[in-house]
Amino acid sequence: MREYFSFTRKERIGVLVLIFLILLIFIFPYFFEFRKSKTDQHSLEQFKNEIAQLKVKSQNDDVRQEASANKTDDDNNNADYYEPIQQNKNDKKNSLFYFDPNTISEDQWRQLGIRDKTVHTIQHYLLRGGRFKIPVDLKKVYGIHEDDYNRLSPFIKIKNSSDIGKEDSEAVFVKKDHPTFTDKSKKSPIVDINISDSIGFSGLRGIGSKLASRIIHFRERLGGFYEVDQIAEIYGLPDSVFKAIKPFLRISNDSVNKIDINTADVNILKQHPYIRWEMARAIVQYRSQHGPFKKPDDLLQITIISPENYKKIEPYIKN
Repeated sequence: MREYFSFTRKERIGVLVLIFLILLIFIFPYFFEFRKSKTDQHSLEQFKNEIAQLKVKSQNDDVRQEASANKTDDDNNNADYYEPIQQNKNDKKNSLFYFDPNTISEDQWRQLGIRDKTVHTIQHYLLRGGRFKIPVDLKKVYGIHEDDYNRLSPFIKIKNSSDIGKEDSEAVFVKKDHPTFTDKSKKSPIVDINISDSIGFSGLRGIGSKLASRIIHFRERLGGFYEVDQIAEIYGLPDSVFKAIKPFLRISNDSVNKIDINTADVNILKQHPYIRWEMARAIVQYRSQHGPFKKPDDLLQITIISPENYKKIEPYIKN
């Protein structure tokens, strides 16, 4: 027993050193966390002080900017345009002036506080032959919010607008997916579904901005449409709306982007709407077991690909 429980002087020193190291390992994390919490608390307090200083500086800058703007208005009474007395205080950086939405430039729209994307939409509408007949037409532009219209409406001066008697004139851009058309004489434009943009699709009866975006997104994922009936597959498009717009849909170029089934991997194949993950995996496995496909209809040898599936994907594959 003595041989097992007796230690030499070196062994006793080694055991004491080991115990000391174990205690140090346990104590060190607590010490480090305490130091870190003090540092973090100090950094947080410093950050709050800096934020408070920035707020005070921002308020002072706003006061100086408002005083400078008022002085400029008093010195330029003969300018071509002016800021109204009832200008929104939140829009100090934007200038308001009387304008005709049919004739002003892009820079003037930005000066009125309109976002670049909305300015582009308005200019595209005008280039396509559109026209604002009464001030309320501006409210129908996608991107013009209620507060924007309320701010701009007192300054809209449309030439010959007094000749327009209707309050609900037609505009191409509406904010609803399924708009109500009060003018039964309006005719939908002819739309080429492979080259038209969202504005073109929005001109169709019953097609709003969301449905137009879905059509374009579906077209990009497909690689192009090869027939008009594919529009009926758009999510959220009622069958009645599709039947109404079908006579106005055309395809001038039915060539589509094709996928090489002998080189494409699973990730490329599964991105196509007609080729889901299981089908993509089956194509790659069949190719690795039997070699390259000699012709596209060899896909029919795969069990999960039915003749209906093959008919849909045939225009989009090559070997």
